[in-house]
Amino acid sequence: MANIKSAKKRIRQNERRRLRNRAIRTRIRTAVKEARQALGAKAPAAPASIHEAIRILDKAVSKGVIHPNTAARRKAALARQLVH
Repeated sequence: MANIKSAKKRIRQNERRRLRNRAIRTRIRTAVKEARQALGAKAPAAPASIHEAIRILDKAVSKGVIHPNTAARRKAALARQLVH
């Protein structure tokens, strides 16, 4: 356990960020999974679910939770599946 005041604060900050990042990553996984399921079922709401997944990915990038290239790769994969 840390003894220095700034180290204790850093531990608290890291824990808050870890929980926030985990929640955002969970939202990403859920949105992408729902979009893929909509694509697989040829649902008429598939473009809307892909749009929502892309929006969530972009928000995660802006918050620094995932790398921009990771988001771009996932968005491109969803767009490719929509076209085919």
